Amino acid sequence: MICPHCERNLLRKERPRNTCSHCGREYALDPKTNPLGLSDLRVRRVLAKITEEGRIAVAPDQLWFALARTRIKERKFAPGCAGSSLFAGLVVGFFGLSTHIGALLVISAVLLLTSVAFACARAAGAGRGIPAMSRAAFRSQVLGPWRTVYGALPLEVIEDSAPPRVRTGSRPSSEDGAGAGAVLLCPDSSIRAFLTANGLPARYGITLAEHLDAVHALPARGPVIVLRDADAHGELLIRQVRETLGQRPVIDAGVPLRAARALARPVPYRDRADRPGRETMARLTALGEFTEEELKWLGRGWRVALVGIPPARLLATVGRVAERAARGTGPGQHRAAAVGFMTWPAPAHQNPEGDR
Repeated sequence: MICPHCERNLLRKERPRNTCSHCGREYALDPKTNPLGLSDLRVRRVLAKITEEGRIAVAPDQLWFALARTRIKERKFAPGCAGSSLFAGLVVGFFGLSTHIGALLVISAVLLLTSVAFACARAAGAGRGIPAMSRAAFRSQVLGPWRTVYGALPLEVIEDSAPPRVRTGSRPSSEDGAGAGAVLLCPDSSIRAFLTANGLPARYGITLAEHLDAVHALPARGPVIVLRDADAHGELLIRQVRETLGQRPVIDAGVPLRAARALARPVPYRDRADRPGRETMARLTALGEFTEEELKWLGRGWRVALVGIPPARLLATVGRVAERAARGTGPGQHRAAAVGFMTWPAPAHQNPEGDR
């Protein structure tokens, strides 16, 4: 790896305890010791790209996805285990037949069956789409060492565990209070912090809400913008909001399920800890709005998450929705709110990632 301080190419033996043997300075991440193969320089390169050279701030979970994206696409169940078990089984079997030792033949049979099991699991998609490092693990195993070495997170990454600091120059005042009364409902705390840090709520006079009860508690009666993941929980959320709020305008600012699965370059993933339960899937099935294939996709926990949308693109798109909401709620606005008018790119072709 390259030392992030002196830029010398270091062999493994030249960087004991994450310290460069040439300049003597400590670094945070060694690609040989974390599941995502991260180095300090790679984190900085990816950050520069997703923040557009520091123009916008990002949340830790957005950085997590940007760094994990490639590994999520390539993730396979027990890579190499099927081939290793097959080779070992054949070798042991050969010696068993040569020496007529029954125990070796039994071991060979077990290894060969194990190889077949691994191959079948791979073919069925086991492990596909499951990140090598979870969001929580990223914070402790990547951001934790970064804080220890450098004293703080990178300047472009916000602390979303506390009210985010709004970036200088990102709070232009709205004209005549336009948009006052609109509410943006978003269950993802990282995305709420991201929007706040980049000044979007202040710019359009929008109040952020974490859940539906918070929307009811607000005195505002303007339109409700729902920003959610394309997953089982998100599909239920937008329907629950519309049913609960009655005639109040509700704008679906999330990526619709069919659009999300058809986009050319999304990277859906699965979260073992947040797989929808039987009750959730029963409610989705009862709606009669999803195909059998879509229900299977949702039931396995697949999602296209907001943290996976390029930050600049997400900010610009939500800004367009907020600006339209700020113009009022005439008849045309009500029609748009009924179907959701978030302008996402038209699908180029069916995305094969989501079919597994």
